[in-house]
Amino acid sequence: MSWKARRRLSLLILLVGLPAYIVVAVTLVNWADRTFGRLPILAEVAVYVVLGFLWALPFKRVFRGIGQAEPGTESRGPEDRGGR
Repeated sequence: MSWKARRRLSLLILLVGLPAYIVVAVTLVNWADRTFGRLPILAEVAVYVVLGFLWALPFKRVFRGIGQAEPGTESRGPEDRGGR
């Protein structure tokens, strides 16, 4: 997959997929609270922390290197950008 396609896909994942995942995770925890009773607060925090890490695991390859300059392009300094 090209860098540009990965960049667009990562933006889509962060803007659409992550909020949807948050809604699903909170809904599941609320369902578990109704069904099995409320967990102790530390256990509930642990569940949210685990769910917070789990969403990113399938997308590790998509997000890798997205915050850096496009491969094959030379990093330009401030003097090349028209700055002082």
